[in-house]
Order: sequence, then structure tokens, then C-alpha cells
Amino acid sequence: MDDISSSCKVAAVQAAPAFMDLPAAVEKTCALIKSAADQGCDLVAFPETWIPGYPWFIWLNAPALNMKYFGQYHENSLVPDSDAYRAIARCAREHNIYVSLGASERDHGSLYIAQFLFGRDGETLTARRKLKPTHVERTVYGDGDGSDLTVAETDIGIVGQLACWEHLQPLSRYAMFSLHEQIHVGAWPSFSLYPDAYSLGPVLNNAASQMYAAEGQCFVVAPCGVISQEMIDLMVENETHAALVQKGGGYARIFGPDGAPLGETLDPEAEGLVVAEIDLGAITIAKCFADPVGHYSRPDATALLWNRQPQAPARAMASSASSEATVPASAEDKTPEDGVEAAGP
Repeated sequence: MDDISSSCKVAAVQAAPAFMDLPAAVEKTCALIKSAADQGCDLVAFPETWIPGYPWFIWLNAPALNMKYFGQYHENSLVPDSDAYRAIARCAREHNIYVSLGASERDHGSLYIAQFLFGRDGETLTARRKLKPTHVERTVYGDGDGSDLTVAETDIGIVGQLACWEHLQPLSRYAMFSLHEQIHVGAWPSFSLYPDAYSLGPVLNNAASQMYAAEGQCFVVAPCGVISQEMIDLMVENETHAALVQKGGGYARIFGPDGAPLGETLDPEAEGLVVAEIDLGAITIAKCFADPVGHYSRPDATALLWNRQPQAPARAMASSASSEATVPASAEDKTPEDGVEAAGP
């Protein structure tokens, strides 16, 4: 896109979800979209699985004990092109703002950790799924595939998205860098689980967002959820649960392409927006020092093999007469046209 504005204003949401209540979630989403637009923002980003909220109960119980939550969670997850989905798209259009929405996506009988990017006109620019749910998330959600590493070219820059510990996946990061992101949305659920687990806390995970910005020389908008007292009252049933999860945990952040923090942060229990003005010109300066997919790369030594082909669970079978000519025997036989690419300069 040639008519890219060099500067814009972005917002990272820090708020508690309307937990497992889809109509209320849509209403709260639209209220935050309006708030961001009223502050002159061009993009607002929501936390991981903002709708209908992150299923914290999966970290507190054995899977069998979580079945009592699953029906309600499933029914209140977001279906693309549903009335709820269209209401959010309409809100984006009414307020002339880009919206990065984290959601539990319902696709018939399965759920996926998804991120949707709505354009100023309310159209869906990208829809992606987390490639590999983390740890016990796999008791709830299915996998994405290589096609879910994607970006959108917009009038505020090239926008990409990842969720939570996808930022700890080096190959996924490099794939996204190769798409020349300028604004990256790194969505997080909250940092108030397992207080003694440093790897799940705000210091390390905000460092992951900050390092992503410095490593990829892009702006990172990192929305973060909050665990409300209402969620605690619903999920915490005993002293063991109470020791494992706490209310709050909101640490929304924005980082520049040199890793510098931007915007005024909020108290971990507070709800609101972290807002910052950004200038894409800063990326040029950062890139002149180190561009990992350009002048600072060594593709002769290391390169990424990346299958970008969507992986449908059911595909039409080629006829026996043509199958040998049309179906590669293995991943090694595939060409870039088949969806396997080496990411590099």
C-alpha cells in the first residue's frame, strides 16, 4: 500500500472480560472501541481470548473437573460472521478504527485461540489461529497452521498478530519478521496465575514483547487481560485454587522498534487503555542497525523452511491417473508454489 501514514495512535486494552457472556462481551468490546476512537486512536488491540475470556479454570483442575464449565464456554465463544461478530465489525466501521480482536473461535465442535483484524471499513483483513495452544490449553483448543502466520497491509503500516507464548517460538517470530511487520499485536491473557512461576509472570513475558520489538524492529502493541473478582468467585473453590490464581494481572504495554516502552501504564487491577503515538520513521533507524531478514541475515548459513499451505482435515482426493503428477511425495519435494517457503531476504 503506497499511501501509508508515517504516524498514528495505537491503544492496548487492559481490562477484565465479560466472562463466558457473549452478549455482554460484545457490548464491552464496542465500548472500548469507542473509547479508543474518542482518544483519536487508529488501532485498538484486545487481549488473548478476550471473548469470552481466557479459561483460567483449566490451570486449576484436572480436565474431568472442568467439564462443568465447558458447555458455557463453548456456547459463548465467537463464531465468525455471526451476529456478534458482525456487531463488532460494524462498530469498527462506525468509529473508523482498526480492531485486533482476541477470541475463542468456535468452528462447529472445535475451539481455537484466534485473532481477527478488522479494517476501518469493518471488513476482516486477517483471521488467524494460534499455531500450538500452550500446555493445558490443548485440553480446550485445536491447532492453527502455517497459513496463520500472516500480516495485513494497511494505511497505518503492515500489521501482524501473535498470541501469548507464540512470542517464545523462535521460528514463528522469524516467519513474522520476514513479512516486514511494522505494527505487531502481541496479545496476552493476564499475568496472575501461579505466583511462584516466574515464567508465567509479567517480567519475563513483557520482556518477550519488548524483545520482539527490538529483534524485529517493529512497534509492539501488547494488550493484556485482567482477572476480576467475579471470575475469582466463579473459579476459586478451595484454598489450593486461591493460592494458584489472583485477581488483577493486567500489564498492557506498548514498545517501540528500539525496545523502548511507550505510553502511560496502568495499575495491574485497573481497566482502561494504554495509548501511544507511533512514528514508522523510527523503524528505518532501527533497521539500519540490524535487520534479521535483510542485511543482518545469513541465509547461506541458516534459513527458515515454512509451510504456508492451509491444512484442511478433509481434502478431495486426486484421481489415480493424476495423483502422481499433482501430489508431492514429501515436504522435501514441495516448491514455494506448493506452500513451503524459505523465509529470508
